[in-house]
Amino acid sequence: MAEDVESRAVELDIRGKKRIFDVDDPVLPDWVEENTLESGDFPYKKKLGEEDYLEQLEKLQVELVKVQFWLQATGKRVMALFEGRDAAGKGGAISASSAHMNPRLARVVALTKPTEREQGQWYFQRYIAQFPTSGEFVLFDRSWYNRAGVEPVMGFCTPQQYEDFLKQAPQLEKIIAHEGIFFFKFYLDIGREMQLKRFHDRRHDPLKVWKLSSMDIAALTKWGDYSDKRNRMLKE
Repeated sequence: MAEDVESRAVELDIRGKKRIFDVDDPVLPDWVEENTLESGDFPYKKKLGEEDYLEQLEKLQVELVKVQFWLQATGKRVMALFEGRDAAGKGGAISASSAHMNPRLARVVALTKPTEREQGQWYFQRYIAQFPTSGEFVLFDRSWYNRAGVEPVMGFCTPQQYEDFLKQAPQLEKIIAHEGIFFFKFYLDIGREMQLKRFHDRRHDPLKVWKLSSMDIAALTKWGDYSDKRNRMLKE
C-alpha cells in the first residue's frame, strides 16, 4: 500500500472568497490564472514585451558598469538591500543588476539562518561583517529587515526584539550614511494571485523547485500579518 502523503492544501481568503490552493496540484486554479497580472494593483493591462524589456535593461546595465569604473577610480562604496514578499523578484532583480558587473568588485550576500554563535551576537553584527570595502558594490538578497517581517510573523523573534529592531535600524543606517557608503534600499511587492502562480510554477519546474520551501507554504495564510509588518516598517 502506498504511503499517505500529507496534503499541503490551504484555505485562503482571496478577494472576499474562501479558496483552496494546493501547490502540489499540477493544474493551476482558474481563479489564480485569471487574476495574476492585475493582482496587487498592477497598473498595466499587459506585460512589457521581451524585446523592449531587454533593450531597456541593457541600458541600465551599462550604467551599472560605469558605476563600477567610478568605484574603482574613487574608492567609494555602494550597498543595496533587496527586500520584499516571497517570489516578488528579489533574486531576479539582483541577477539582472549584477549580470555584467565585475564579480571581483560586485558581491551578492544571501545569508542563511544564523549559526549558534551568531545567535549570541548583536543582531546586526553578521550583516555588518559583509559591508563593502573600498571600490566594492555589495547587494544584499534579504538583510537585517528579516526582523521587521518574517521573524515577527513566523515567531522567530520576541516582541521586544522586534520593537528594539525598529528603534535601532534607523540609527544604524544613519551611521552607514555618515560613513560615506552609498546606501540604497528596495522593497519589491507582489499581488497575491501572482505570488501563488509563482509558487506553483516553482513547485512544478524541476529547475526551480529548490526555491519553494516549507516556510513559503506556512506563510500563505499570513498574508495580512506580512502586510501589517510591511506597512509599519515602511512608515517607521
